[in-house]
Amino acid sequence: MLVGNSGASETYVASKVKACAEIGYNSTLLRFDEQISEKHLLDNIQMLNENADIDGILVQLPLPKHINEELVINTIDPSKDVDGFHPMNVGKMVSGLPTYVPATPYGIMLMLEHYNIDTKGKHAVVIGRSHIVGTPMSILLSRNTQPGNCTVTLCHSQTKNLKELCLQADIIVAAIGRPDYVTADMVKEGAIIIDVGINRVADASKKAGSDW
Repeated sequence: MLVGNSGASETYVASKVKACAEIGYNSTLLRFDEQISEKHLLDNIQMLNENADIDGILVQLPLPKHINEELVINTIDPSKDVDGFHPMNVGKMVSGLPTYVPATPYGIMLMLEHYNIDTKGKHAVVIGRSHIVGTPMSILLSRNTQPGNCTVTLCHSQTKNLKELCLQADIIVAAIGRPDYVTADMVKEGAIIIDVGINRVADASKKAGSDW
């Protein structure tokens, strides 16, 4: 479900539709105008909850300001909440129980595993505290697993000694949503950097005048 036409959201959703096609999943993209009422969106979610042919529901975030994201997430049937954002699934993740885990943090864990990164005892600095990436990322990295067993510092836009903390980090996960937030002088030699953000930045060489 996509509300409006945000550039970043369009990119994410197009990638999800493509991935479904590549692995043989049937997917349906439901587009809604940015001015859709909250009630209309919630009614559509409820219809998908009740449709036995639908196994997973993804509502692309962020949503327009007039729509309560928390209410939208809570309306999705937890058994169909493949984003892992429903409080019931978040609680299971925190408890280490089998559940849907937010895709980006889970993808980062798989990437660390793929490259055989030994994370045990490492200091990981996660920059960004969203429930989509930062907070679940900090939980997954701190769990008694491999990858995992990190000592985690969760930072955000109000962290006063960010550079000092980053220079201590063996692993930095930047999920702050701001371009150029982490600079070279904030990273120690040999540290692992994982850049989560997608941002539109000015680029005069591009026809559109910007690039991702």
